[in-house]
Amino acid sequence: MAPDRGAQQPDGHVIPETSPRESEDSNADLRKPSTEEDLEDDELSAVEEAQQVLAHRAEQAQNFTIRGVLVGLAIGVVICFSNTYFGLQTGWVSGMTMPAALIGFAFFKTIAKHIDLPFTPVENVLVQTVAGAVGTMPLGCGFVGVMPALNFLLKPNENGPLQLPAGNLILWSLGICFFGVVFAVPLRKEVIIREKLKFPSGTATALIISVLHGDGDDAKIARHESGLGAARRRSADILRTRSGRSQDGLRRSSSILPDAAGNTQAVTSVPDQSTEPDENLLGSGSKSDWKAKIRLLTTAFGVSAFYTISSYFIPHLHGLPIFGLPLANDWLWTLNPSPAYVGQGIIMGPATTLHMLLGAIVGWGILSPLAKSRGWASGPVDDWTSGSKGWIVWVSLAIMLADSVVSLGWLVLRPLITHGPRWYNEAQEHLQNGNIWRILASQQSERGSYKALGSSERSGSHRLRSRSASELKARPEKDELPEVDAPPAHLVPNRVVLALLILSIAFCVCAIRVVFGSLVPYYAIFLSIVLALLLSIMGVRAQGETDLNPVSGISKLTQLVFALVIPSSNPNAVTINLLAGAISESGALQAGDMMQDLKTGHLLGASPKAQFYGQMIGSAVGAIASAGVYKLYTSVYEVPGGMFQVPTGYVWIFTARLVTGKGLPHMAWQWALGAGCIFALLTVVRIRGQGKWWQACK
Repeated sequence: MAPDRGAQQPDGHVIPETSPRESEDSNADLRKPSTEEDLEDDELSAVEEAQQVLAHRAEQAQNFTIRGVLVGLAIGVVICFSNTYFGLQTGWVSGMTMPAALIGFAFFKTIAKHIDLPFTPVENVLVQTVAGAVGTMPLGCGFVGVMPALNFLLKPNENGPLQLPAGNLILWSLGICFFGVVFAVPLRKEVIIREKLKFPSGTATALIISVLHGDGDDAKIARHESGLGAARRRSADILRTRSGRSQDGLRRSSSILPDAAGNTQAVTSVPDQSTEPDENLLGSGSKSDWKAKIRLLTTAFGVSAFYTISSYFIPHLHGLPIFGLPLANDWLWTLNPSPAYVGQGIIMGPATTLHMLLGAIVGWGILSPLAKSRGWASGPVDDWTSGSKGWIVWVSLAIMLADSVVSLGWLVLRPLITHGPRWYNEAQEHLQNGNIWRILASQQSERGSYKALGSSERSGSHRLRSRSASELKARPEKDELPEVDAPPAHLVPNRVVLALLILSIAFCVCAIRVVFGSLVPYYAIFLSIVLALLLSIMGVRAQGETDLNPVSGISKLTQLVFALVIPSSNPNAVTINLLAGAISESGALQAGDMMQDLKTGHLLGASPKAQFYGQMIGSAVGAIASAGVYKLYTSVYEVPGGMFQVPTGYVWIFTARLVTGKGLPHMAWQWALGAGCIFALLTVVRIRGQGKWWQACK
């Protein structure tokens, strides 16, 4: 029987009652203070309320709608065009999930009077999930790097170039776009539910969606979902009490927003304002504010469109000689004032763009003139083969490889370094006591499937009070509370994941064999998929902690491994190396993209199953669309040419030649080795300096 939960107080808290026997058996030295007892009940109550709200939201019909999928696909196709355009120019693409959520919200707000079912946060999660899946396919399917390298940069002695018809491009894209999505599903429980990794972009997207749907026109939806706010306010009160920040005689209410770690953070406010915090935060309830934002969006779009059209008829706008004609002609020091680059810089943030500026100064201001003057790159500066433009790429490749090896290696070694001694001591103790198997079995049962809160948990909360304070402190708080997650009916079943993973891998193998025939042996395909799955785990963890998915480094590591597996005497060594790297990049990218979206959905209570199927639909449509867009651009424009230099294609082909020992220009390997060592050391310093003031100020 569940114990009596006590008397209900005006503030909603429950004061537990204890039986005479409990009072008699309790020892004042061993009991926790009564305030901590109440906090335990409050924590469990908050978890229970949050679980109920998550279950309610997961049941909403808007979790998966045809209109949401169609709008997401339409937005994603636009992003696909944009990412292909910028990817062929610069090698950079953006998932743009936050802009997708904003555009989806703007569209449904415009037609709100003409739809019966309201547009809710969980449907917005679906829209941005589908849009992001479509939009990232140009990178995931290799159309900004690997395919240009195969189609245009392979030499005849490397059995190239390989020209693939549109049908083969689509089959290749569909073959590699699914297994990473499926493999990400079982990782969700560990990195999002248990470890609660940050996934900053996913958390920021959830915050934007929650603020957008707190608008005055959506007040009914906001009030309908106030249960989660109540649970979060309760958690905030607990956190403030524990940290000693609560004030006697002053009662404050608080709204909770997810912080960078995906947990909840209290934002206090006076009681009269606490009922509609999102409206106060957003401040956009009036139609005038909304119209002003639409005008700003339209103006920015018009300016960018005008520049794009003008630059098509006046190509010189792509390279303004702001440093003078001699430097522009001799050293390619020009400026492309595209508003789209400004927008990309805003999205990337100062940390990334400042590093890119530093690379431009070092590469084009120092290394390029040095290589030219010393005769190491005697050809024209803009020649990728004999000029300094190609020479400095080898140095950049060494820098990226060094950073990738050190960063990903640290992700593997850090758990061993941090927890290794504790794991060793615990294992030794369990072996001495002879209870290792019982401990493993109990941990497995505790970390099993979803458990609903019920009387057993409530009984457990009262049993906690009979423990000593030292025992309670010895046990991590996260293990005392049940894990808050969506109901089992809205999770993707394990048997479905296993079946889809096997099918997606088999389809990938068949697609590659059909497209490339005997150029790529079966063992190379299977090895590349295995590496993709293993490295995607590190990629997901890196993205969860730093918001950066090191897909470029992952692909380079795969190329390095294949240089050891495939002998350089193989006439198809470069082709196999490129395709293996592309497969690993696709798997890591899809897994990371899926996990960011699942983080957003978890914070907003969306159904993980609906998100998964939305991602699969978006990946399929994106694979087809990206192949068509790539074929369109390469048919209309010269590739590589003035507008589309495909720098990432050169990086891919040069990496394949570097690791296979082919095609290095004079003095390139010495400088590449030196730069790799220097930046490996700098990466170690950066990792060791995490949390220091000089990193926090970035």
